[in-house]
Amino acid sequence: MNEPGLSDLEKIALPTGAPLGGIYFHDQGRMHRRVTAAPEETGLYHVMSRTAAGQKVFGEADKEAFRVLMWRMAKFSGVEVLTYCVMDNHFHLLLRIPQREKFVARFDCDEPEGAGEERLLEHLRLLYSKAYLDMLRREILELREQGKEREVQSLLGRYKRRFCDLSLFVKELKERFSRWFNKKYSRKGTLWMARFKSVMVENGGCLQTMAAYIDLNPVRAGLVKKPEDYRWCGYSEALGGSKRMRRGLCRVTGWPIDSWEITGKRVGKRQQTGAEAYREMLFEKGLEREGDTSPEKRRKRHGLKVEAVRNVIESGGQLAEAELVMHRVRWFSEGVALGSEGFLRRTLGSSFDAQAFKSMPVSTSGSSSAWYSLSRLRGAGIG
Repeated sequence: MNEPGLSDLEKIALPTGAPLGGIYFHDQGRMHRRVTAAPEETGLYHVMSRTAAGQKVFGEADKEAFRVLMWRMAKFSGVEVLTYCVMDNHFHLLLRIPQREKFVARFDCDEPEGAGEERLLEHLRLLYSKAYLDMLRREILELREQGKEREVQSLLGRYKRRFCDLSLFVKELKERFSRWFNKKYSRKGTLWMARFKSVMVENGGCLQTMAAYIDLNPVRAGLVKKPEDYRWCGYSEALGGSKRMRRGLCRVTGWPIDSWEITGKRVGKRQQTGAEAYREMLFEKGLEREGDTSPEKRRKRHGLKVEAVRNVIESGGQLAEAELVMHRVRWFSEGVALGSEGFLRRTLGSSFDAQAFKSMPVSTSGSSSAWYSLSRLRGAGIG
């Protein structure tokens, strides 16, 4: 569907519209068996997928579009993103798949048209348009008028089966992004190289190593000197103020979920915050080291400089307040405006869009004021 006046980046956030005819589902097709946790257990996974032929085709706006879609799909699917990284020709996701029965229980109902069913239909608004949901409600009503309650439950069950499912989440994420990408660049054909790869990860040290590997990807590739300098990775987003990303990284380190900025555990003679614990771990694992290459081609693999790592470890992972504010300003100043909410309203005037406005505080301790940004990259229309 063409939406005049919308940028390419805004189009990726559009909900799925109503199909012609009635509600239907595509056949998911056959899927190769993967090693996954039992439905009643919580699973942790590292997921990676590369573009066809490994071509570097993703620009800044494309990476941002993938990030926007990833969070939208994760919220719909009940999947928790612990960290991620979007590179020029591939992406990494570290995912936590909750217990499916527990997630789906909120939508259970003892009687037709009950509270659980209504919660499910409200939840579908995360991904589907009002026109689509109106059509779905009409179809449910028609089936019930014909006494076909079993068909109604089968129809609703198809949505529920998409929750807390690793394969379906990644498959749909890749498919939706492919459609957006192909339409934007007027291209045809497959975007991705085969199916995605996934590895089940044990909680604890293995999970921490995998998270560090993902957030250090841009450093290892020589794109940036420090992981926080690469916008499209989980650590950088957490420093930028994302609560959902901070919770994910706290879970990685074993810190209390909401202790990113408050002390959560005692380490030696002092208490660390979740942010300090993750930064210390990240820099320790990111130390520049010799690569395992032939003697003729021995070289240093890109990594964090010894001095930088030493400084982080000696400080217990502390990030100077000036550095933190600088990072947040850099994150937000890629938008069209930066300042207080009142300033943005006055500056944008009649063009101020309350729905597009994102409140993202950049404040220093001891200061009650906060800075905000209209979260859009210049010229890219990111909302």
